[in-house]
Amino acid sequence: MTDALGEALHLLRMSGTFYCRTELTEPWGLTMPDMADCLWFHVLTSGSCEIEVDGSVTALEPGDVLLVPGGQGHRLFSGDAPTPLVTTLPHTFETDNYAILRHGSGGAVTHLVCGAVRFDHPAARHLIKVLPHVLYVRQADDMRATIDLMAAEALNLRPGGEAVITRLADVLVIQTIRSWLANDPAARTGWLGALQDHQIGQALALIHRDPAQPWTVERLAHQTAMSRSAFAARFTELVGEPAMRYVTRWRMHVAMNRLRDRDSTVSEIARGLGYESEAAFSRAFKRIVGVSPGQARAG
Repeated sequence: MTDALGEALHLLRMSGTFYCRTELTEPWGLTMPDMADCLWFHVLTSGSCEIEVDGSVTALEPGDVLLVPGGQGHRLFSGDAPTPLVTTLPHTFETDNYAILRHGSGGAVTHLVCGAVRFDHPAARHLIKVLPHVLYVRQADDMRATIDLMAAEALNLRPGGEAVITRLADVLVIQTIRSWLANDPAARTGWLGALQDHQIGQALALIHRDPAQPWTVERLAHQTAMSRSAFAARFTELVGEPAMRYVTRWRMHVAMNRLRDRDSTVSEIARGLGYESEAAFSRAFKRIVGVSPGQARAG
């Protein structure tokens, strides 16, 4: 892995929206709602489960992990049973964002750990957006220890169990994404493929680390030991857009993140991203995002 891809993985730091330990008895069914800007994950620790996303059904076995990176709604079921919206069912909340759900018709037991998590850093959010609609890993050996620990915690409620399960879930999400990146040919195309290119990946890492720098095609080409023309052509070929357009768009990703935090004024964000005036920044922001910084913050 080049620095750019390694850094994108390093920045996969989650702010947990919701975690749930489920005890389900056959036949049972659940519908997960749309969760914009979130990633859904499901870890089957015992029993059986099928998951339908966008009309495609995947059968899980114990030790399997399935991610829905886009956060779209989907169904989980085992047997022929209704699939009510999970938010309409009674939960026992251990903390504000960790609950236990018991549901079903009294038959064979299935244990799942499910959750929706959000990623804060622009590089992490961009990485999540280019993942497939469903990311499925079957009983990966390098994830076995984490899954076994999670299964043990899910079966035995002990003090602090919710803290252990939520941290293990975060680790499993990263391990699943890393496994897909290492093994799926689709991970070597587009933006992900560019991250793994020795020279273009280096340029992307420089832009991601310090978007406020006065980057030019010449400067990025020099940093990667390429001629200006060769760098410009290769960057556009791999990334899908010219280097300076990418620099501007990346600055707007960072700006959106800072606007959400509400800790900085628009003027401070503009200066922090290398713009000489708030007006110049606002024009660039509206051109890329489609609305003004003030409208984006209000939204």
